[in-house]
Amino acid sequence: MTMKITPEKGQRIEGASGSGQPGRLKEGATTSRNKTSQYPPVEKLSAPTFESPPPSSITGDDSANKISRAGRRLSCFGDDSEEEVREAEAVARHIGIPFQVVDLSREYEGRILSYFRSEYARGRTPNPCVRCNAEIKFGLLLEGCRKLGLDYDYFATGHYARVRFEARTGRWLLLKAREAAKDQSYFLSLLSQEQLGRSLFPLGELSKVEVRKIARENNLPVSEKEESQDFYAGDYRKLLPKGKPGPIKDLSGKVLGQHDGIENYTVGQRRGLGIASGSRLYVVRIEAETNTVYIGKEKDLMTQKFKVDNLNWIARLPEFGKGIEARVKVRHKSPELECRLLPRKSGPQSEIFSGKVDRGGAGAGRATPEKAISADVSVLPDWGEVTLLTPYKAVTPGQVAVFYEGEVVLAGGFIDL
Repeated sequence: MTMKITPEKGQRIEGASGSGQPGRLKEGATTSRNKTSQYPPVEKLSAPTFESPPPSSITGDDSANKISRAGRRLSCFGDDSEEEVREAEAVARHIGIPFQVVDLSREYEGRILSYFRSEYARGRTPNPCVRCNAEIKFGLLLEGCRKLGLDYDYFATGHYARVRFEARTGRWLLLKAREAAKDQSYFLSLLSQEQLGRSLFPLGELSKVEVRKIARENNLPVSEKEESQDFYAGDYRKLLPKGKPGPIKDLSGKVLGQHDGIENYTVGQRRGLGIASGSRLYVVRIEAETNTVYIGKEKDLMTQKFKVDNLNWIARLPEFGKGIEARVKVRHKSPELECRLLPRKSGPQSEIFSGKVDRGGAGAGRATPEKAISADVSVLPDWGEVTLLTPYKAVTPGQVAVFYEGEVVLAGGFIDL
């Protein structure tokens, strides 16, 4: 099973090429809600082509801009979606199992792309992959399948992570993959107990070399397939309304230049500033209220304290006001930083999820082990204060902070400075 998240042929997303309006599927265009295409054949999909990516990637990691041997950038959303579906269908055909394509293009537009745009409009740098997993892939995708009578016992994906039930605490644990270099637990940090309880990650115990070997031994059509590790195959600014010009200032308030929209900038960015200087300059703050980009030196990027909103607690339930010693990743590619997390309740609320996350897909209405605890998120600490033992640079509002205790994911939430 795979999901379709790009618009139907002939559709376009308004506001995605500089219309200045919020992006949405063009009025009058038709799209099927939760439509499936069962093997064989597979519905032919289409997607537009886009420009090359900007220097800074959406998730804050330049390393995420992966280019395939064919010269195209591989991603979840973009110009390679049709080929992705064909390849999945080819694997199903080779194994001899049914294959379904579930159309979630409208839902993806309404939940992920709209969030993506609104975060940039607020001067933040979103992480659509983490939210898509919680709401779409492990949520609405499985909800759509159940509505169509496609029942299942477990949902298996190709993520490099592990899941385990801990009888002592009565909770499902999310763990890192055995191969640290391929670990994707960061991107699953918003999954609920219900979702984790019905999920399988068969690659979590394997290395990529072992996975390739198994695929070759079984003559799978994708045994030599390039990796896909980014959200969008193109210039992400194509998904955004045209930005409003504004000032670029230093931290003293002096105007140094003009920008063409705060959407084109992220904290820590050095390239593309257009400011002549004898020293390296970086984006250190984006102020949406005044449409201002502030730049400074590398030392101005250092952060020791920040807040995390909409915390999703996984490994254990915290105690109010009691600090937790942990390690935190402030971006997918950042190192794990030693920190102290102080859980809080009824504090600043992020607008991203309006206080709660709809994660009802994987396991909604189904029994998990009797000892499993399904925590009431309304009574849990929903934000926290984070203190790093050593200051770290470019902690970016809107990105996801994931907390670890050894190999176990403790919690995940959204950074707010």
